[in-house]
Amino acid sequence: MNMTVMDRKPEAINQSFLGFIDCDVHPFFKTPAEFDAFLPQRWREHRATIGGRTRQGLAKASNYPRMSPGNGQRMDAWPPDGTHPGSDLPFMQEQLLDLFNVAYGLLAPLVGGAGGERNVEFGAAMATAVNEWQLARWCDPDPRLKAAVQVNIEHEKAAIAEIEKRAGDRRFAQVNIPPRGVEPLGRQRYWPILEACAANGFPVSLHLGGNGGHPSTGGGWPSFYHEEHPSYVQSMQTLVTSLVCEGVFEHIPNLKVVLVEGGFAWLPALCWRLDKAWKRLHAEVPFLKQKPSEYVRQHIWVTTQPIEEPERPRDMLSTLEWIGVDRVMFSTDYPHWDQDDPRFAFKVPLPEEWRRKIYHENARALYGLD
Repeated sequence: MNMTVMDRKPEAINQSFLGFIDCDVHPFFKTPAEFDAFLPQRWREHRATIGGRTRQGLAKASNYPRMSPGNGQRMDAWPPDGTHPGSDLPFMQEQLLDLFNVAYGLLAPLVGGAGGERNVEFGAAMATAVNEWQLARWCDPDPRLKAAVQVNIEHEKAAIAEIEKRAGDRRFAQVNIPPRGVEPLGRQRYWPILEACAANGFPVSLHLGGNGGHPSTGGGWPSFYHEEHPSYVQSMQTLVTSLVCEGVFEHIPNLKVVLVEGGFAWLPALCWRLDKAWKRLHAEVPFLKQKPSEYVRQHIWVTTQPIEEPERPRDMLSTLEWIGVDRVMFSTDYPHWDQDDPRFAFKVPLPEEWRRKIYHENARALYGLD
């Protein structure tokens, strides 16, 4: 049974929540044919006749089904025309952008399959198509929405070309790379792509998910989606460890990384463990000039959804303080079933200065939003 538990009447909204910046908004297509307008004829035919070949080995679909129809969407997010949640801009405006007078929404497309495509040439073509689709369907009709550059990092030349092509286009805010890849993102073979992101002023958005062809947990494929869902945190922990320990931040000192929809309360504990190991194993990674935690604090931002809810709510304030309140940005994850409403996201009141930073100022500064 699904229940709608949030009061969505505009008059019930506290004015202090209006105008926030949402760092995780998921657009969807009404039909995959929407991408054809942005594909060369060869790849248009390829999409229609052969289709994608994801690195997920068990099926062409997602690893595990969500626990509600429509791949885990809010039950009230289905547009009036019956198409997929997130596929109708006016309905998104009604339920999110206009309802809260959202200043900006950072798009996180989970469509097209560009990042996890085995045929890297097709993946590169789909990345370009999804980027053009974001502009035509979302950003140009509503300038509050900012696109994320899609790339296939297994096609280095095409990925760098796509990043450079979008540089200077203020409709794009960041480059999106799936955390679950063929190899850990910190490996040197990916450095040229990360260098291109930094050189062109793009933060790297690492939204949970992706299809690297590997099990989602370190112990193999889980039996249930209930196991799959928490494993997203494991992939984020592995990602941070790789970026730090491989020396990415020492090599690319102006690289900025955003962890999206992976939680954040685990970050202090991971850094404590990395710092402890670094004291004993520094000889193995002599290129690390600082403690791992210092690289994390300088280069990594997190988004709020899904916010952990400790039994003692005030423990959340201590966690935010350790991470650094200037490194935390609010996100709803619209229109997914576990999205956060800005009115109820934090179970403990935030100091006013913290609230301004998390809901507004941090994202505005990171992305250079006027």
